[in-house]
Amino acid sequence: MATAGMLPDDAASATLVGRVWDTETGGPRPVLVSGDDVVDLFHVAPTTSQLLETVDAADTASIRDIGSARRWRLTDLVDASLARDHDRPHLLAPVDLQVVKACGVTFVDSMIERVIEERCAGDPGRAAELRERVGGVLHDEIGAVVPGSPAAEEIKEVLVREGMWSQYLEVGLGPDPEVFTKAPVLSSVGYGAGIGVPQFSSWNNPEPELVLIVDSRGRARGCTLGNDVNLRDVEGRSALLLGMAKDNNASSAIGPLIRLFDESFTVDTAREERITLRVDGADDGYVLEGENSVGRLSRPFEQLIDATYGPHHQYPDGFALYTGTLFAPVQDRDTPGMGFTHKHGDRVSIHSTHLGTLVNEVADTASLPQWTFGIRALTEYLTTRTVMARNPETCQRDGSRSREEP
Repeated sequence: MATAGMLPDDAASATLVGRVWDTETGGPRPVLVSGDDVVDLFHVAPTTSQLLETVDAADTASIRDIGSARRWRLTDLVDASLARDHDRPHLLAPVDLQVVKACGVTFVDSMIERVIEERCAGDPGRAAELRERVGGVLHDEIGAVVPGSPAAEEIKEVLVREGMWSQYLEVGLGPDPEVFTKAPVLSSVGYGAGIGVPQFSSWNNPEPELVLIVDSRGRARGCTLGNDVNLRDVEGRSALLLGMAKDNNASSAIGPLIRLFDESFTVDTAREERITLRVDGADDGYVLEGENSVGRLSRPFEQLIDATYGPHHQYPDGFALYTGTLFAPVQDRDTPGMGFTHKHGDRVSIHSTHLGTLVNEVADTASLPQWTFGIRALTEYLTTRTVMARNPETCQRDGSRSREEP
């Protein structure tokens, strides 16, 4: 099938939900994947945010009772998504009203790369030298230290005396993880979409991550894959430019689908997920491969969620939480010593056994479709569909269906 690899290896036993742009009604629909059938769940809940509030965690099988709801063929959706044909139904990022948050510096290896970025002020030409001089020392000192522990505090004191302290070491070793807002609500792109790198960046890379999907009560309900596109030169100039480095048009890719936690796939399964990355250059034949081993996270999921949600901060529509990446590419692409950076046309594939494959293509941010469907547009769509459901004569006049609407 054309969808081979896009779905998890054990898709037959997985509860997979997502979103489809429906050209017939002109808006997004929550869906359930069942084989090559993609079933409309609008009648269960009009958003995936509400779906995760409605469906009990112990009974995800309840949404499989889908009756005669509308259906699409997954192969058709995949084809349209990869072709970026918006005139046909296609896949969207599987989150909607959830706030998109992200954790940074959750692996020792990536923490060291952040320190190097900072020390070379975003200049990739100096990174190789600093990596040789600084990286080995830090690895030897902190490779197995638990953040926030007395041992971590001792190492902090030593590094301060040696003039090597950094704000990245603070969030990597200290009691509190880095949590930031990655993208506005509804702005993330999904499977097949273009991902944006702005022209003002000359040193950037993909960040393959596991993304937890958390409901309004702080419960992890499932997870998916994500690409936390990062501008290393921008963040390297100053951590205060994090928003500029992280939040641009199409800089948050999430998908292809949310896998709900159930008997076949638990939180503990996700803790050991192995996420692989492959970048294929469009014109230069370049190939970059890497891996993010979730099992090497320096902090457990629960600590990352608690740092995001609690008495100090609520999310009434839930949130998606990028959990960080172990992967930081240092392989030279062109000039020796300059490391890796994206080129337009790069095909980025992020894969894991239990979550499938997220595929996107890199483009100039300004050349990608502008983000126009926001909260107001979604509210108008949901209101219109509800009115039509309550007034069948209106539906018949405009040719729209109503039997599946709430």
